[in-house]
Amino acid sequence: MTDDSGRVAAPRDGSDAAEHTWRPTADAKRKSTMLRVIAAVLWAAAIAAEAVAIFWLLRQRETTGGDGELQRDPESGLLVAGGGESVFPQWAFITLLVLLVVIAALAIGGSILWKKANRLDPAKRTDTVRFFVQNQLGAIIAVVAFLPLIIMIFLNKDMDGRQKTIAGAVGIVLAVIATIVGVDTNPPSVEQYTADQSAVIQLLGKDEVTWVDGGKVYHVCDQVPDIQTGSEIRYGTTADAVEAGKTRLTLEFASELRTCALPVPSNADGIAGALRRIRDGETVTLPAPVWAQDDTPPIIIDDAPVQPTER
Repeated sequence: MTDDSGRVAAPRDGSDAAEHTWRPTADAKRKSTMLRVIAAVLWAAAIAAEAVAIFWLLRQRETTGGDGELQRDPESGLLVAGGGESVFPQWAFITLLVLLVVIAALAIGGSILWKKANRLDPAKRTDTVRFFVQNQLGAIIAVVAFLPLIIMIFLNKDMDGRQKTIAGAVGIVLAVIATIVGVDTNPPSVEQYTADQSAVIQLLGKDEVTWVDGGKVYHVCDQVPDIQTGSEIRYGTTADAVEAGKTRLTLEFASELRTCALPVPSNADGIAGALRRIRDGETVTLPAPVWAQDDTPPIIIDDAPVQPTER
């Protein structure tokens, strides 16, 4: 039995429906926490490097030329060599380029780790703000780590046109790359994982799937060619499969059920279509399997009673 989000609904005994929502394994939860901590450290280092560049490196200047007589700078009030010209030193320019690359590497590394953590322990799509921030945080950090620095490069009065052009162009290119890497165009959700888990239970009668180390999907049958690769065949729950890096149930489950001589619901295409739409972020009802008269359903689950609406 499922609700409108594809989630297994509460049974008639009144137990909490949250118990039937997909949950990560304890190891996956610990691993995701560790990955997020490391990502946060990398991002903090990127922002710290940006601060060093803005508040120290871009303030470096050298005075060239002049007759050596002291004059007072009307803007700063400081004494400067008469007739001298302030320039941005070459060593600082090279260091700036290196810092830009370091910031990009730190931001990108953090984003990659953060995405891995989100696949192990995703957010709920129904929690709109958290879902967006958690999945696009890498792109947000990339903008924070680059935009102020790029602005300050173009506003720097001591850099010449060539230095501004090169440093600004490098900063913009690296910022775009880091932002693109940080964006997650198809993030997983608790609803997606729960819908896959619900489909597996209704198709097989239990939450048990199979997979091999290669690939990104898990299967309902261990006799299919995708499993017969020579690698060790692994078994476990859908949560175990996600921990192993398999983020979804194969949508070819109908042919896999036939391969293992298991009953195939007549509405298999409808179930696959609903799973696909749930993965795309839509809120749809996951159809219950429709079995032929000669088929014995793997599991019989009654619909939950309609809860009264509060007034």
